[in-house]
Amino acid sequence: MNDHSKPTDAISFYGLEHMPGPAPRWRMPVVRSLISGTGALFGGAGLGAAIEVAELETDRPVAWATAQYLAYAPEGEELTLDVQEVVRGKQVSQVRVIARTGAREILTVVGAFGRRSVPLEGQWSVRPDVAPPDDCPPRPMMDHHEGTISSRMEMKLARGRPYWEMDSTPGDGNSALWVRFPGLSELKASGLAIVGDFVPFGIGQALGARAGGNSLDNTLRVARLVDTEWILADVRVHAVHDGFGHGLVHLWAEDGTLLGTASQSTMVRAWRDQPPATEEVK
Repeated sequence: MNDHSKPTDAISFYGLEHMPGPAPRWRMPVVRSLISGTGALFGGAGLGAAIEVAELETDRPVAWATAQYLAYAPEGEELTLDVQEVVRGKQVSQVRVIARTGAREILTVVGAFGRRSVPLEGQWSVRPDVAPPDDCPPRPMMDHHEGTISSRMEMKLARGRPYWEMDSTPGDGNSALWVRFPGLSELKASGLAIVGDFVPFGIGQALGARAGGNSLDNTLRVARLVDTEWILADVRVHAVHDGFGHGLVHLWAEDGTLLGTASQSTMVRAWRDQPPATEEVK
């Protein structure tokens, strides 16, 4: 078993390896520590890995990137990520990353990468008033999350209900999780993409039901990266209708800096009933 408490960088976190050849190509084995409870690659990990290799190939930071999820990549398969710098301007690159297992396309990521020095800036969003991480209870996990990407994160319920309180009473659409990656040496956009993939969590909270969803897409927009141990995923579910759910995640540093935003549409599904991995805390 991998010791995920040891300091690691994003390349090691995702298990990325550069492949020799005339075009930029990377490989990433789909191991258990990168999958969701469904047994397939966690969507935010796919987006995060694509962002990481695109930043490395362009030598420019991501401004925004969006992933369209086309097929599942089960544990045991291997992704190849082909990076195409479609347009390289003086300050901004337009990039496409296509991830496949063999000939099967799993996800496509497009985005803009670069940095512009403009003497205009500001922040108008306000972080929700929630208790600090040390004062929030742990997010309880289910048995099927054992060893998955959830086990590489420490999560605290800042605003929300544990699954045993899901009694079909709807919430107000807003929920929040504190998240950190023990041992990750540096917060980068490729890690932020994982925390942005929590609209399905918010859907269950909004419905008051043991439900979530499979991502159809995931878009990350980076505002300002600062050092922070914990990230607050401030989830705002907009609507669930016709089997689809839509929402937004504001990503906050502990000091109130807006790190970025993420948005998703998902196919809403009820959970399969399963005994809890931890006993209910009274």
